[in-house]
Amino acid sequence: MGTVITVIALLFLLFVVLGAYATVKVIGAAKRGVDRTISQARRTVEDTTLRAKTFAQPGPQGELAQLRLTLRTSMRATQEALHASVAEDESLKESLSLFERLSAHGHELDAELKRLETEPDRGTLATRLPGLRERTQRITQSADSLRWAARDRAHRFAGDDLDTLSAQIDVEAGALRHWTKEPGAAASWPEAPAADASTSGGQTWPPQTPDSAGAEQPARSAITPPGQRPAYPWQKKPRPESTT
Repeated sequence: MGTVITVIALLFLLFVVLGAYATVKVIGAAKRGVDRTISQARRTVEDTTLRAKTFAQPGPQGELAQLRLTLRTSMRATQEALHASVAEDESLKESLSLFERLSAHGHELDAELKRLETEPDRGTLATRLPGLRERTQRITQSADSLRWAARDRAHRFAGDDLDTLSAQIDVEAGALRHWTKEPGAAASWPEAPAADASTSGGQTWPPQTPDSAGAEQPARSAITPPGQRPAYPWQKKPRPESTT
């Protein structure tokens, strides 16, 4: 009885542990989903605000907003393209590591541009804008280069696979359409070459029929009849039977 109670207690404890683990996993997945949704909503709001600033604030302030929008759009597109392609092509891991290093410079530039948005001195902004524009252009060009290289690589692999598949389909289609014999034609043995029996020592295949086969082979009896026995001098002549 004590063993049964112990087993039941262990099973109950196991169910409690499994339930707690499943609850933690579900809560963690829900939290990650909420965080991802919040991050996407925050990015959408920031991008919309930057677009509005590019039209509502002409001059250095509007150009700063345009630089931030260009930088964020390029970096986000490259990140999504590399993460989507690295699962299928492991050779892109090196490109992804390079992009992470580039992202550090991008985040640093974005933070600097964001701080300068509240700078009241327009003269200072006008002085620093050429350098900021050049840095933004270099970072976005590098990000675009990685993104388009990854896409071109994926398209090239897809094109090569399509070419191979098309060639295999053409071969299979040709094999399915390959017929050289007319319908109904049956295969026959090759005829033996005609040759004289006196000059040719090879084997010939004369046509055979049941009648000719029976005619060529003489009929033989199952039992050979006895022949005439020889007469010897010491043998007595048979006495004729009396007629009386």
